[in-house]
Amino acid sequence: MIIDVEKLPKEGRKISEDFEFLNVALIEESAVFLKPVHAELTMKKAGEEILIKGKIITCFSLICSRCLVPFESLIDSKFDLVYLPEELDMMQDKLENDDINKLFYYNGKIDIEEVILEQLNLVFPAKPLCSDDCQGICPVCGKVIRDSECVCVTKSSDLRLKKLKIFIKEKS
Repeated sequence: MIIDVEKLPKEGRKISEDFEFLNVALIEESAVFLKPVHAELTMKKAGEEILIKGKIITCFSLICSRCLVPFESLIDSKFDLVYLPEELDMMQDKLENDDINKLFYYNGKIDIEEVILEQLNLVFPAKPLCSDDCQGICPVCGKVIRDSECVCVTKSSDLRLKKLKIFIKEKS
């Protein structure tokens, strides 16, 4: 969906729509959309600036980076964006510090689907986890630890403390 900035009414424009993204490259490669992305956007003109307030909601299937078990994740994210015309992009060295976080629209148009995909990529976790306390896979048997399938006893020893253990044994 392309928005022509020149045709944007003074009172702004509201968009509430579902977007289907098929075969798109997301930051998290294992992500699979379980339902369309619902977006609610409000676009307003403020001089040369285009202000976009938005909210995106969707559900993904991801793979846990510790235990490799698929899980569902709900994304419900709000964002505020400010777009400037492309002419100001050429003068970036003259922009104020406040302007550095602003985006630019080109040829008088803003691609809403591109905005939504960018926001989705920003809210993805760096390492998806099925739960905060996921312990991953047992290094001995390879089973998922959270399912209590693993009964292995793993003895962890820190080689840096080996001399200290010997010293304590000698003292006692």
